[in-house]
Amino acid sequence: MRWLGNPKFMSSLGRNLTKMKKQAREMNAPVFALEDDSRDEPFKILVYTMLSARTKDETTTAAARRLFQRADSAERIAGMDTKEIEALIQPVGFYRSKAKHLKELCRIVNEKFGGVVPGDLHGLLSLPGVGIKTAHIVLARAFRQDVIGVDTHVHRISNRLGLVNTKTPHETSVLLNEKIPKKYRREFNKIFVAFGQTVCRPINPKCAGCKILKCCARRGLPPL
Repeated sequence: MRWLGNPKFMSSLGRNLTKMKKQAREMNAPVFALEDDSRDEPFKILVYTMLSARTKDETTTAAARRLFQRADSAERIAGMDTKEIEALIQPVGFYRSKAKHLKELCRIVNEKFGGVVPGDLHGLLSLPGVGIKTAHIVLARAFRQDVIGVDTHVHRISNRLGLVNTKTPHETSVLLNEKIPKKYRREFNKIFVAFGQTVCRPINPKCAGCKILKCCARRGLPPL
C-alpha cells in the first residue's frame, strides 16, 4: 500500500470536500436520507450501518424504518424473534445473518451497556457483526470522533482520485486515518459515499459533470 497524496486535491482539501458534498446533495444522494432518519442517535446509526453492508442505501433506509416502527430500542429488538427481524429487514444483503447478529448485539447492549451504545472502539468491536469500518462510522457520526470509516465507496474513490494506491479498504483506512487532517475526518466517509452514489460511480462515473475533475487523477479510468 502506498500514499500518493494527489497534491492538487490535498492543497484545497476543504474546498474540494465542500464541492463534493454540495454536488452530491443536489443530486439527492441516498446517504443523506439515511442521515436524516438517524438524527445523530447512536443506536439508530449503529443499526443503519450494520444493515447497510453490501446493500444499497435506499434498501437499508426502507428496512430500518420497518424495523424501528416495530421496535426502536436495544431492549425491544432483543426481545423479538429472529424470524420476525428477518422479515422486517429483508431484502438487505445477508439479512439472515444480520438478523441473528442484530438480536445478539441488542441483547449485549441492553445487558452489558445498560441499553446505551458504547462510544469507544473497543466496546463497539466487542459487539457481534461490528467490524472496524462500522465502528469508525459510528464513532464519527454518533460520537463526533475524528476517524474515517472506509467502505467500498471511500476505497474506490480514494484510489481513483490518486490519494492512495491500495488493494483493500483496510489498507485505505490505515493511510487515510494517518494522512487526512483530523478536522476533515468526521465527514469524510459521508461525503465520499454520497459522491460515490451520484457522481463517482463504480461504473460509468459522471466525470464530465464532476466538480472536482480538474484535480482528479482518474486512476483506472479510460481517457475522456
